[in-house]
Amino acid sequence: MARTPFGKTRDVEQPYAIYRNGDWEWRVLKTYQHPDKEKTNRYARWFVAVKSPMTHGLWDYGDTYAKEVRQYGALYSGTDTWLENYA
Repeated sequence: MARTPFGKTRDVEQPYAIYRNGDWEWRVLKTYQHPDKEKTNRYARWFVAVKSPMTHGLWDYGDTYAKEVRQYGALYSGTDTWLENYA
């Protein structure tokens, strides 16, 4: 099986992708599975930095379900490889 092209943790200023919804912003810093494998795993997770009204302008880091980011946020920007796999 191919390794994920997004398995190396990135800095918050250079994420693989940015998803937005109003005052919410998720920056994808790492994934744990290949995008093809995520399609069959409803518990696939991403390591993200999130900023929301509850974080008072600061980033909160942690894992979240990939499906929730895609469900609640709209893809704002991404690397070329990200766009090939998720756009």
